[in-house]
Amino acid sequence: MTSTIQRQQHQLASDELKLPTPRQLRDTLPLNTQLSSQIQQQRMQIVRLLNGHDNRFMVIVGPCSIDDEAAALDYGKRLAKLARQVDDKLLIVMRSYVEKPRTTHGWKGLAYDSLRDGRGNMALGLHRSRQVLLQLSALGLPLASEALHPLVMSYLDDLISWAAIGARTSESQPHRELVSHLPCPVGIKNSTDGRISSAINAMHASSRGHHTLGIDDDGQISIINTRGNPDTHLILRGGQGLTNYDADSIHHALSQLSANDCHEKVLIDCSHDNSLKQYERQMEIAHHVVDQHLAGNSGILGLMLESYIEAGKQNDSDQPIYGQSITDACMGWNDTEALLTALYQKLRKRDV
Repeated sequence: MTSTIQRQQHQLASDELKLPTPRQLRDTLPLNTQLSSQIQQQRMQIVRLLNGHDNRFMVIVGPCSIDDEAAALDYGKRLAKLARQVDDKLLIVMRSYVEKPRTTHGWKGLAYDSLRDGRGNMALGLHRSRQVLLQLSALGLPLASEALHPLVMSYLDDLISWAAIGARTSESQPHRELVSHLPCPVGIKNSTDGRISSAINAMHASSRGHHTLGIDDDGQISIINTRGNPDTHLILRGGQGLTNYDADSIHHALSQLSANDCHEKVLIDCSHDNSLKQYERQMEIAHHVVDQHLAGNSGILGLMLESYIEAGKQNDSDQPIYGQSITDACMGWNDTEALLTALYQKLRKRDV
């Protein structure tokens, strides 16, 4: 009897580890024709900015990572309303990260552990991730996410208008092959030590087609033939306690991009090492970057901000603070709204 129960428990545990195929999840939570067209148009808007055919300033802004769908949707509604008011000068893209890279260990994001109980129910996590991304898209917002695990992206990439490759993964061949296959523009961060050479190499590698190992929509292990992605660019995020959002650093980066036949556009991450991990500094950095743009540096594509409803960060506990990050510390909504409005007024004044 005991052995029978143990076998049943083992079988149940095995069944719990099985995931739906990408096609099954997309069929369960489908992207309708209207939203699909919207996302395609939003991707093309970013491509136009990248190629200098649109002079708006792009701002990637939102929570460090989505940990609470209700708070993320609340934030998204606020951001969507503001985005409509400033869209002649600013292209607002919401950070909608469902994967969280870790230096050592910690919560890995909604896609991996949506219950935050450490059990790693990815079937539920992927379902909830796709569901909240669909809900955010329905608000009219273009969405940004970090492409962290290639297989996770196969469940979600039809919902993303812009993706990032992190500082830790820009040298990874599987991630370069992933970028080569993604259907959207991708920003690649400088490495954690501040070097931009790995990102430039990644841009070159990602622009070419590859034959790589992956899964198809039906979950079959397959050879994936990628097309190559022509729409990559550099993200400057600082490194090892050094910043690189100043005019000299940006000029050096643009010179290196030009010399290597890459898009001469940089996006400035106002958080991470550029803020020296002090989230309040994002506001002054954002103004400094926009001032450089207004002074004539057309190579600055835009900036990135970590922002949520409540400022700061909290420990993941039984009594959470609504709308406050459990990963990196973020600006609060009031400061975010004031900052984006002020940047909009600066850009608008230029063109009056």
